[in-house]
Amino acid sequence: MMDPQHFKELYLAIAPSRFNFLKSILEGYDGLAVLSSIDGKKGAVRLRYPPESEPLLFEILSALAPGLNRYA
Repeated sequence: MMDPQHFKELYLAIAPSRFNFLKSILEGYDGLAVLSSIDGKKGAVRLRYPPESEPLLFEILSALAPGLNRYA
């Protein structure tokens, strides 16, 4: 795996109730990205990912986007 200092970061706001869902999806793609909570009550999250995974990560996030803002 790449040196963590070379990872890119992406900050998102999602529905707090969707954190575990997104984490589970990302874990299914080994090494794609690491999801961390910044503010669990507000749904602020950080994704750290190697640059080469960006196209696939953004494709997945685009497909999931409508459901990530839904409060379930």
